[in-house]
Amino acid sequence: LSGGFGIAGAAGLMAALSKVSLGDGFDPPKLVASTAALAVISLGIAGVAAGLYPARRAALLEPVEALRKE
Repeated sequence: LSGGFGIAGAAGLMAALSKVSLGDGFDPPKLVASTAALAVISLGIAGVAAGLYPARRAALLEPVEALRKE
């Protein structure tokens, strides 16, 4: 969901910037769908991977042990 908001925000920003004259040698910004999809997928995988380790450690603890460590 947040990836969709990010892509929509980037598309809006690129639309606004495309109206600005950048001079010779600069192309107007454009959103490439495959690159946006790859970014959303890879960030989703990174988020899941970052959450698995602490969740796994917490799942293996006994509740009494977890409370004792606090």
